[in-house]
Amino acid sequence: MASEANSPLIAIVDDDPLFRETLAGNLGDAGYGVRAWGDGEAFLADLAAQTEPDLLLLDWKMPGINGIEVLRRLRSAQVALPVIFLTVLSDQIFEEAALLGGAVDFIEKSRSFTILERRIALTLGRAAAAEPAAATRVGGLSLDTTSRRAQWRGRPVDLTVGEFSMVEALAAKAGRDVSYRELYDSGRGKGFHGGAGEDGYRTNVRAAIKRIREKFKTVDPDFEQIGNYPGFGYVWQAERDA
Repeated sequence: MASEANSPLIAIVDDDPLFRETLAGNLGDAGYGVRAWGDGEAFLADLAAQTEPDLLLLDWKMPGINGIEVLRRLRSAQVALPVIFLTVLSDQIFEEAALLGGAVDFIEKSRSFTILERRIALTLGRAAAAEPAAATRVGGLSLDTTSRRAQWRGRPVDLTVGEFSMVEALAAKAGRDVSYRELYDSGRGKGFHGGAGEDGYRTNVRAAIKRIREKFKTVDPDFEQIGNYPGFGYVWQAERDA
């Protein structure tokens, strides 16, 4: 499908032709330009010869090289293309591998197109410079809610879209406890259940908060603003006076 001149260009790499065609059609109807490939090797071979897309929707399990290897090759070649994994794999280990590998988001194929479109818009918004920034500040934390970028004491913190949403939810109630459920809904969409068991989403939130803390500590080893309320959730704590 050809892209319109001023439309963001989205690449799809997925070996399921029906899914690929349906998703391309939905994205085209939503106003995006779309190009699609059935395997990772073909995509990587064409990437150098064609206009680089604005975003890549990437399947994990494919013949030839899998999605995580496609991502690894992109990052090894210093290609900063934003990557969202779109896959049937729901285990937390795959999500963590994708995010640690440099993906900006990880979405299950069972999610509705409305949710996927929203996450695409948020991801693309991170790179958009045309709109004026809408900033939220809590102490040393600055959140640009337009581009979905975070800074801690003037230094950027590289959060994924979902991680940004969790930090935003904590900052909005700074000093007050935010439940596991509320944090999970902020990052995944209200009412979505994930993980094993009725309260499995707690495991996902704990893993996400662990990654978020590590990212802030990379910027500031003394970072300790995210506190835990055992059995309930987390809190963005007031900063101590220097």
